[in-house]
Amino acid sequence: MASQNHIENPFEFVIEKLGWAASDISHAVLPRRDRHAAQAVPVVHKIGASDLWDALRKGAADVGATRDDVLFIGLIYPLAGLVLARLAFSYDLLPEVFPLASGFALIGPFAAVGLYELSRRREQGMPVTWFDAMGVFRSPAIGSILGLGAILLGLFFVWLAVAWQIYLATLGGTAPQTIAGFERSVFTTGGGWTMIAAGFGVGFLFAVLAFALSVVSFPLLIDRDVGLVTAIKTSLRAVAANAGTMALWGAIVAGLLVLGSLPALVGLIFVVPLLGHATWHLYRKVID
Repeated sequence: MASQNHIENPFEFVIEKLGWAASDISHAVLPRRDRHAAQAVPVVHKIGASDLWDALRKGAADVGATRDDVLFIGLIYPLAGLVLARLAFSYDLLPEVFPLASGFALIGPFAAVGLYELSRRREQGMPVTWFDAMGVFRSPAIGSILGLGAILLGLFFVWLAVAWQIYLATLGGTAPQTIAGFERSVFTTGGGWTMIAAGFGVGFLFAVLAFALSVVSFPLLIDRDVGLVTAIKTSLRAVAANAGTMALWGAIVAGLLVLGSLPALVGLIFVVPLLGHATWHLYRKVID
């Protein structure tokens, strides 16, 4: 048994707090066999590029039908990015601004669970209001949803730590005095270009891992309580069975997020709802 004075690491802290919200996070990390025994293993289908465009079209239709509601929810993502970026400037963590901004893509699927719920309700012909997004918290699979969110948050924090180590190894540990000085260090020195290359390479690996774990699993858990392990395995199978198409989808997501980040992350107010709803419709095409 853990001692009373045990100091939690950040990942333990996140798991504990999410566990309070879900009543018992252990049921998400280690799903009870009796609760999920009757659930059939989801069947994965092959999809093509045309399915991606159709998912985007249907996602745009959802945005158009519930635009006031999803714009309200979509504000969460850009506002969180601006707040964290402001904190980075305040605490002389300029080198972490880009990792913070880009790292939101790792936890974006978790932030979009309310949008999946709205698409699910609209698909069933049910009335949709912004409050219906909160229906996720009444889901039987809420423990698994929060458990998967904790995994993505863990990846996010690890990415920040790795990005900081890359900065230390390439540009040293001296905090930049000004934004202009930091930009000169990044774009006019060999160490700066090494940091850029290493950061993009390592960040890409984190993004691929988060994408593979979550692209299908969150919508699946919104749809039916199959358990955390089954949801992750299904998402991995879906990516493996549709490697080329999923790679294209990942590129579309990345491209739209980059465009949405300009200017000052404001475009994410529109991009995040579109991608959230489109991901639900993509799930419907991939999973029987």
